[in-house]
Amino acid sequence: MLSVQRMTPFFTSQEDYRLRLVFAYQYFSIIKGNEVYHFIPAEGKEIIINMKNFQVENLGEVFVFQRGNRFIRLPLYQLLLISDLHQHLKTIMEGSINMDIDIDMQPPVEVSNEATELIGSLESENRLRMIDYALETKNQQLFNVLTEGLQQI
Repeated sequence: MLSVQRMTPFFTSQEDYRLRLVFAYQYFSIIKGNEVYHFIPAEGKEIIINMKNFQVENLGEVFVFQRGNRFIRLPLYQLLLISDLHQHLKTIMEGSINMDIDIDMQPPVEVSNEATELIGSLESENRLRMIDYALETKNQQLFNVLTEGLQQI
């Protein structure tokens, strides 16, 4: 089993719903046994994540790690299977979502007007139910409070 020691993207970009993480020397390292292998961009150097379904899109990308004159070549799908890479990707995605995705929080005017009307109608129905409850329980004080608001409208 491999574990990721360090995983810091050298470059991050978001295009539409794709998050692109590019790695460079010394920004990505794994531990196999008790030895640390550092990433070298000999073949693959990026991970592309679809932010709609949170799936890695380029599973065939081959990552190469080096320790001295020894190399480990791992396709991304295999690296995901035999390491804790998911945890590191999750952390990176959470930071990217907070920074990069800009959502317009103002609803359209039509939706806002419709919501206001719906809330008003629900409040009226609730008031009528409360008046019925006050009559059933013979609570004259509650009845007076609820009907005072109706007389002003």
